[in-house]
Amino acid sequence: MRCSVVNLGCKVNRVESDGFEGTLARMGFAPCAHGGADVVVVNTCTVTAVAEKKTRKAVRQALAANPGALVIVTGCASAQSPSVYTQMSDRVEVVPKWDMEARLEKLRLPGGPSAAAPCEAASFLAPGRARVGVKVQDGCANACTYCIVHQVRGPETSTDPAQVVRRAREAAALGAGEVVLAGINLGRYDFDGLGLDGLLARLLDAGLDCRIRLSSVEPDNLDAATVERIAAAEGRICRHLHLPLQSGSSKVLREMGRRYAAEDFLALVRSLRERMPSVSVSTDVIAGFPGETDADFEETMALCRECGFSKMHVFPYSEREGTPAAARGDQVPREARILRAEALRSLGDELRCADAASRRGTVEAAVVEDARWCTTESYHAVRTPAGARPGQLVDVAL
Repeated sequence: MRCSVVNLGCKVNRVESDGFEGTLARMGFAPCAHGGADVVVVNTCTVTAVAEKKTRKAVRQALAANPGALVIVTGCASAQSPSVYTQMSDRVEVVPKWDMEARLEKLRLPGGPSAAAPCEAASFLAPGRARVGVKVQDGCANACTYCIVHQVRGPETSTDPAQVVRRAREAAALGAGEVVLAGINLGRYDFDGLGLDGLLARLLDAGLDCRIRLSSVEPDNLDAATVERIAAAEGRICRHLHLPLQSGSSKVLREMGRRYAAEDFLALVRSLRERMPSVSVSTDVIAGFPGETDADFEETMALCRECGFSKMHVFPYSEREGTPAAARGDQVPREARILRAEALRSLGDELRCADAASRRGTVEAAVVEDARWCTTESYHAVRTPAGARPGQLVDVAL
């Protein structure tokens, strides 16, 4: 019996999809990538209208490429609109994320491992995988006006730190040089009063043979204790922070429902650089949010330049049905959104080159991805030194 897992969307989805692959592998299924599967899992995304369109296309392709296969659709898009997918075929089954483990267990092959087999997120990994994500938090209570995710992900939950340590230790034992902590709202990690700083302390105390990276932290949830923990770790926790900006206009941020002003974000970046001069800061920016004027957009461009981001993920605003922003009557024309996104991407390329240039002559630890590329602590790709193996941490001169 063969299986295929199709992943769409964020890093949290990627970690969840890895877990589905692991469960199926332990049950005796063999992975296949080019059709002919008996079971296909499609882990969906609904963060934008474009993402949902890609999801529908992925399900149709799975049905066409795998005749007779059971296609299990899960994730955010299916939670938002389950009938869209069940109407595609009687071979499609929509399963909520929290029911996936039980549903996959029902597919267990005769003679396969017992149901009591341990289920660890990293236990399917092949030795030598360089970077492994570990999901430590789910859900979001922010309710940004452009976002649907808080409606489909449910309430905020956090993973037992002992389980996080076990998964990180297993990944390191299998050769991962970097463990990436992932969450929908990672800075809101809270397990019985233990916050993100406390979780990082537990991981450091575990003596892992790998380094730790945070996937993304909302700027208003990054507290001083966590910053100090990162700074004092001297590279055991990557001095790279992904802080979603979304807009450099305080007016637009208020209308987005974001919980900080532009000047707050800039002050945070400046304080990070004072404490960690080598810190790398990447971000997300939305171009063309409803009501965004040319002046608002120029404020965003100016703030991005002032922050000196090492990488920018730019998205033209996309209406999501069911959100307050989509119902507004002052939508920015699509052509203007595209042009603003292009300008931001061009600025992002310029800033990334400038950040890389500022690091010339320094040495950073990098995790080897493959024979060609490795990823530095500051999240730049550099050539792999001769003889280095995947998953190994090596010092590279920039």
